[in-house]
Amino acid sequence: MNHNASLSAPPRRTRGIVLLGLAVLGMASAVFVMRRPLMMSAPMCMAGRWHGCFDTFNGVVLMTLVALPLAALAVWALARGRHAAGVTSAWRMSLAEVGMVYGTVPFLWLTMMPGGGAGTVPARVSLVPLRDLVTMGPLGIVGNLLVFAALGFFAPMRFAALASVPRILALGAGCSVLVETAQYVLRLDRVSSVDDVLVNAAGAVLAALASRRWWRTTAQAPSDRPRPVPAPAPAG
Repeated sequence: MNHNASLSAPPRRTRGIVLLGLAVLGMASAVFVMRRPLMMSAPMCMAGRWHGCFDTFNGVVLMTLVALPLAALAVWALARGRHAAGVTSAWRMSLAEVGMVYGTVPFLWLTMMPGGGAGTVPARVSLVPLRDLVTMGPLGIVGNLLVFAALGFFAPMRFAALASVPRILALGAGCSVLVETAQYVLRLDRVSSVDDVLVNAAGAVLAALASRRWWRTTAQAPSDRPRPVPAPAPAG
């Protein structure tokens, strides 16, 4: 059994290295494609100016990329502390916690970014399902799918109570309703649409299905632990 386990370890490690390499290559390609827009926002961000950096799409993307090493460092620090304390799955737990925050905050920032008529234009609501999908366009649909994708991907890996598709659907829909309500209350010159809730929740579910291999293990872990055998009752 030990010999078979040792033979299965290198393929798993090789698969992990390949996936990591593909992720790095994909990110490098995205940065290369967007290098010109990002460089346009770089002077504003380096100067610490709000206007031109944190209130633009390019500025938010640039700051997200800059924060990537800090996110990796946070994962390493959390995992090292947990590993020293003897916590099982320390790396997976730490990666899930940081991934939820790092992958969700930038999209929430972009979603809550006020429009040109914020504060003056009356709040707008669209409660007819599927009516706004046509006006979203492919880019808008993809963007809405990604808003809570990181939350749907990592939350069931971290919390066993969320390791089911209906619960992730409820989580994504609930978070989206909060965002749409905040847009309406703050009058951000955005349409609070039921279609946004549907697409955001669908993105969370699709991401959860992509990580199902790992969060199903998390959900089954408590039941896999050996139960203590009750002591026999004393005779007589």
